Amino acid sequence: MAKKSASEGVYRVIDAIGTSKSSWEEAARNAVETASRSLRDLRIAEVTKMDMKVENGKVVAYRTRVQLSFKYED
Repeated sequence: MAKKSASEGVYRVIDAIGTSKSSWEEAARNAVETASRSLRDLRIAEVTKMDMKVENGKVVAYRTRVQLSFKYED
């Protein structure tokens, strides 16, 4: 049986949405850090969408959607 190289593998991609009262960057960081507490070996985080919650004409929250990929364990 051939040995797998380090670059071979199977990855899963999921969406996570982080929120913050101060910035999109903090919202993305919150999504990644929260997901990392229950997922191992996160590899890539890609921002796919950013939006804001608006109340009475003022921004009250930032939301960042992030695609996270992690490798399945052998």
